[in-house]
Amino acid sequence: MQKSKQFKSGFVAIIGRPNVGKSTLMNQVIGQKIAIMSDKPQTTRNKIHGVYTSNDSQIVFLDTPGIHKRQSKLGDYMNTVALNTLNEVEAVLFLVDVVEGIGGGDRYIIEQLKKISTPVFLVLNKIDQVHPETLLPIIVAYKDLYNFAEIVPISAMNGNNVNTLLEQVSKYLPQGPQYYPDDQVTDHPEQFVVAELIREKILHLTREEIPHSIAVAIEDMKVQENGVVYIGAVIYVERDSQKGIVIGKQGSLLKEVGKLARRDIENLLGSRTFLELWVKVKKDWRNQERILKDLGFRHDV
Repeated sequence: MQKSKQFKSGFVAIIGRPNVGKSTLMNQVIGQKIAIMSDKPQTTRNKIHGVYTSNDSQIVFLDTPGIHKRQSKLGDYMNTVALNTLNEVEAVLFLVDVVEGIGGGDRYIIEQLKKISTPVFLVLNKIDQVHPETLLPIIVAYKDLYNFAEIVPISAMNGNNVNTLLEQVSKYLPQGPQYYPDDQVTDHPEQFVVAELIREKILHLTREEIPHSIAVAIEDMKVQENGVVYIGAVIYVERDSQKGIVIGKQGSLLKEVGKLARRDIENLLGSRTFLELWVKVKKDWRNQERILKDLGFRHDV
């Protein structure tokens, strides 16, 4: 790829309340799945870095956890990560759901945005699900609350207007180096993405309290002599009753998780994969600092 002499680069945060499509937008921009998606709130727990590279710019997107009313130390961690990110970037994309309209969570985030000097884009997502005439009143309502640098309506799922968003973002980037090679789409280790893909399948296949009680840790990941990648992963739950639900009758649910996750993992790695899963109980892990640190959740990121 021939690079422009005026190459620009920088970091951009995607922020918004839970379940507005932040991870969907990240995956759409990057062109492959690096952030997991689910209709369950608070799916994203860490900052996910996605790297978009063109011939004249490189944008490192940070997909942050959705800001929400905390109910545990894990929730406190997620909010801290999301808000700290606002001070580390060249621009902030405030993603909102035009189907649901302005909510209390949106107003709370806007109050946080007023504390920073970073340019903020209002990105109106899911425009494919509403009539175009309904957009103008929504835009006016948001403009009454905050002076946005840019306003861009998009559909993250279908890709509508996403290229326009990228063009607008690039205008706010300074001249700078190319941080990552052309073909690198994330700076997270493969083990992190693999664990997230496993967790995504559990989110899809379970309900009620199970999704928020799940954590996944990769215990072992290595290429065997036959070229197959062996992955051993532990799924942590908080109670014995949850362990039975995740395993399922005669191991049926765990088997389905493995089958679906292996397909995505093989696409990610480009190799055949042998995936072995265990389920273990770590009682009340979301409120135990030591366990949260062991699982990679830290306030200093």
